[in-house]
Amino acid sequence: MAFEGLSERLQETIQKIKGKGKVTEQDVKAMMREVRFALIEADVNLQVVKQFVKNVSERAVGSDVMKSLTPGQQVIKIVQDELTTLMGGEQSPIKFNTKPPTVIMMVGLQGAGKTTTTGKLANVLRKKYNRKPLLVAADVYRPAAVQQLETLGKQLSIPVFSMGTEVSPVEIAEKAIEQAKEDHNDVVIIDTAGRLHIDETLMQELKDIRALKEPDEIFLVVDAMTGQDAVNVANSFNDALGITGVILTKLDGDTRGGAALSIRSVTQKPIKFVGMGEKMDALEPFHPERMASRILGMGDMLSLIEKAQAQVDEDKAKELEEKFKTQSFTFDDFIEQLQQVKKMGPLDEILKMIPGANKIKGLENAKVDDKQMAHLEAIIYSMTPAEKTNPDIINSSRKKRISRGSGRPIQEINRLLKQFEEMKKMMKQMTGMASGKGKKKMKLPGFDSLFK
Repeated sequence: MAFEGLSERLQETIQKIKGKGKVTEQDVKAMMREVRFALIEADVNLQVVKQFVKNVSERAVGSDVMKSLTPGQQVIKIVQDELTTLMGGEQSPIKFNTKPPTVIMMVGLQGAGKTTTTGKLANVLRKKYNRKPLLVAADVYRPAAVQQLETLGKQLSIPVFSMGTEVSPVEIAEKAIEQAKEDHNDVVIIDTAGRLHIDETLMQELKDIRALKEPDEIFLVVDAMTGQDAVNVANSFNDALGITGVILTKLDGDTRGGAALSIRSVTQKPIKFVGMGEKMDALEPFHPERMASRILGMGDMLSLIEKAQAQVDEDKAKELEEKFKTQSFTFDDFIEQLQQVKKMGPLDEILKMIPGANKIKGLENAKVDDKQMAHLEAIIYSMTPAEKTNPDIINSSRKKRISRGSGRPIQEINRLLKQFEEMKKMMKQMTGMASGKGKKKMKLPGFDSLFK
């Protein structure tokens, strides 16, 4: 997970100052020394680190903090505010043209994941923004790129415009925009050739595509794992083309996260989206305030709720809640819930979005791997419909039959039955508490049904 090392260091540092009834200038200096080391270790640009430390220090030793009743909390709030500002302040939305089609150019170095990100972006625009995108295969130098985009288009059922590799990218882009107008595609996403390095000839080609029709967005796709190099690449592309935003890929794989903290400050261009996995729906709008909150271990409930709502049917969630109340929750429901949670992403990542969850002991080991899920499914699928509905009837001979059918030992079956009963009891208590008079309950469809 991105920022893991930085997150741990900052949380440790903050813990020391958090409960202090009095914060001295010396306390702030000691804290900022550790924050500086943590940021440098996370591969954050040196100038960015200096400015960040200066901003926090100046605000933290101000009279408002020193005289506050909760100075420790005030300092943490300042760190969170400055982290948010550093990453852009607020989410930067896509600029859609009032006269369609909106033209988006995708640029970047080879290996950053540009073609895959082009497909992911089209998927997001269709699902989240209700747009009708057209993908354009304008990378004529890497034959596999055209094929890759066409494969992605088929997979997503999104049209791809291509003219092979013998036509100039400028002509392909021009014809694609005409085609989009005819077919009423309201967004055109042009996948341009990746560069191994900043090459003047290829840069000129990008300028020629840009000159056809001033794009509404020029997105630079950069690999977060390249750290400081990502910032240098962003600077070079910005100087040559005037990019409008950055999409950071592989943010889920970079434990340092320095690129995400430096790019906005150095280029003055917003991070628009971040790639958080390999699946075609693993591209998320970048919210600086939410990311700052996650880095500091304060959770990110808004993103969690959005993830849950995207995966769960509201009616099913209500039906499930009713089942908990009436104790009619079955193993079929259990499997369905596990699969819903799995769709939302790795469990450890989801739990980190819950405020205070970083303090739960053993959270770092909270992973539901595919193998474990397959074992649970094998046991449940080896049960008869009657056993799934009423596990109390599962006696020793039934357990032996389930064990043979699933290929899992009887101990695992016993463990699952015990956990299932405990979970049902806990769910009944929690749904009862939540529906008590005068108590407000935040709905988290599907997810809250499993982790209340």
